[in-house]
Amino acid sequence: MSKAFTRESDADEDDEDTTASLPSGSKNYITPMGYARMREELLNLIDNERPKVVDIVHWAASNGDRSENGDYIYGKKRLREIDRRIRFLTKRLELAVISDPSVHHGGDQVFFGATVSYEDPHGVANTITILGIDEADSLNAQVSWVSPIAQALLKSHVGDVVKLQTPKGLLEIEVLKVTYPSPP
Repeated sequence: MSKAFTRESDADEDDEDTTASLPSGSKNYITPMGYARMREELLNLIDNERPKVVDIVHWAASNGDRSENGDYIYGKKRLREIDRRIRFLTKRLELAVISDPSVHHGGDQVFFGATVSYEDPHGVANTITILGIDEADSLNAQVSWVSPIAQALLKSHVGDVVKLQTPKGLLEIEVLKVTYPSPP
């Protein structure tokens, strides 16, 4: 049987995105720094990564039998991964709405891009930064603006007590401090 029309692997063709999706009807807010990072990654993939992998695949294909050629097989797989990431970044950057948090510098109300310190009912203080879906990193105390904690804090002021719905029930947290990056 000819292998001309068979798939290499069903798992490789999975085009579903496992990253955070946008809530329906909402905008893809992002800071200027986040936008620049995503754009830099996209340009690096297009200008550097993809051409290197294409050269490897081309070289490997010229060696003959492709069925047992590891460079060819893994190069094609990496090329699909790169193309998938390029499509994702292109779509996200097209939908991006750049919002500069520094315009709120000096304010005490919570908006997109704010770094917020708050205290829970047990006296534990936490600090988070509210960012876009594509740039938030929970390991660095950054949360997406659509997360429950961000939704509870948005539009509150220093000194306000807001209600946060958690799996363990309703918590009341107090906003202690709000800061924004300095204008450029």
